[in-house]
Amino acid sequence: MESDEVKQKDFKLSNFLVLVMAVASGITVANIYYIQPLLVEIANSFHVTQVSVGFVAMLTQIGYALGMLIILPLADIKEKRFLIIIMLLCSACSLMLMFSSFSITVISIAAFAVGFTSVVPQLLVPFAAQLADPRERGKIIGTVMSGLLIGILVSRTFSGLVGEYWGWRIVYLIAAALMIILAIFLSRLLPSCPPTSRMKYKELFKSMLSLTKSLPVLREASLNGALMFAAFSVFWTSLVFLLESSHYHLGADAAGLFGLVGVTGAAAAPIVGRIADQRSPRFTVGIGMISVILAYLCFFAFGFKLWGLIIGVILLDLGVQSCQISNQARVHALDDGARNRINTVYMVSYFIGGALGSFLGSYSYAHFEWYGVCILGLLTQLIAVVAHRKNGVKKSVII
Repeated sequence: MESDEVKQKDFKLSNFLVLVMAVASGITVANIYYIQPLLVEIANSFHVTQVSVGFVAMLTQIGYALGMLIILPLADIKEKRFLIIIMLLCSACSLMLMFSSFSITVISIAAFAVGFTSVVPQLLVPFAAQLADPRERGKIIGTVMSGLLIGILVSRTFSGLVGEYWGWRIVYLIAAALMIILAIFLSRLLPSCPPTSRMKYKELFKSMLSLTKSLPVLREASLNGALMFAAFSVFWTSLVFLLESSHYHLGADAAGLFGLVGVTGAAAAPIVGRIADQRSPRFTVGIGMISVILAYLCFFAFGFKLWGLIIGVILLDLGVQSCQISNQARVHALDDGARNRINTVYMVSYFIGGALGSFLGSYSYAHFEWYGVCILGLLTQLIAVVAHRKNGVKKSVII
C-alpha cells in the first residue's frame, strides 16, 4: 500500500483539479441547505408549525452527521473515487424522494436521507489534503472549502428564487439531476486513490475513539467547530421567519438572496488558509469567534434594519469560514494515515452543532422571536470563547 508521500510524487494536484473539487463540494453540500429558505412554504404545504418544519431541517443535518460517521471512515479502507460516485447516485435517489413527498412524515424521512447521502464534500476535502503539498495544505483546503461555503450560501439563493416562483418541489428535482451530472463528470476527472489503511470496518470506529482520547487538538477543534456552526445555523434557520414577519413582509426569494451577501465571507477562505499556513490556525480560530460575536451584536441592535442584517451576514459567514478552514488545517495535519477518521470525528461534531442550531433557532424564534435568536447565537460564542481560552491557558502552562 502506497503512503501519502509516494502518491504525492506520482500525482501532481493541479489548480484545475482543486477548482473541480471546490465546485463539486459546493454543488453537493447545497442539498442540505435548500430547505432553509423553503421552510415557510413547506410548513404551509403540509399545514404544520414553524417548530415542526424546523425539526425537518434539523433531521437533514442529523442525517449528514450520521452519514459522515458511517461513510467517511470507509475512505481510509476503500478506493475514494468509487465511493464518491456511489454516494452521488444515492444522493440523487434521496432528492427524488424529497421531490415526491406527500406528507410531513415522508418529507422528514427524505430530509434525513438527503443529509445522510450528501457527504461527498467531506470525502473531497481530505482527498485534496492528501494530494496537496504539506506546505500548501492550508491554502488548498481553503480553496476547496470556499467552494463548499459558496455552495451553502448560493443554495439558499437558488432554492429561495425557484421555490418562490415554481414551488419547493422543483428545487429538489433540479438538485437530483445535478447529482447525476456530477457523478458522470467526476468519474472522468478524479484520479484513482487507493486506501491508506488495512483495518477492518469495526476497527475504524475503535480507532476513532482512541484518536479522540489521544489528540487534544482534535477535541478542541471539534468543540469550537460545533459551537461556531450552531451559531451559523441558528441565524440561517430563523432568517426566513424574520423576513416573513411584519417587520419586512418578504418571501423565500428574499431569504435566498441573503446567501449572495455571505459570499463575501466565503471569498476570504483562501486568504484565511494562507494566514493559517504562515502563522497559527489557532490564531485565526480566535479571530473567527470575534467576528461571529460582532455579527450577533449587529443582529441584536440592528436586525430590524436591512443594512444591519447585511453587515451581520458578512461578519457571520467570514467568522464561521475562518474557524472552519483553520480547524481543518489543524486536524488534517495530525495523522496522515488516519486523515478520514480524524475528519469524521471533527465533522460529525460540527454538524451535530449545526443540527442543534437549526432546531433551537426555529424554537427560539417561535417562543422568543428575534431577540431570543440573537441571545442564543451569542450564548454559543460565549461557551466557545471560554473553551478556547481555557485550552490556550493549558497549552501555555505545559510550555
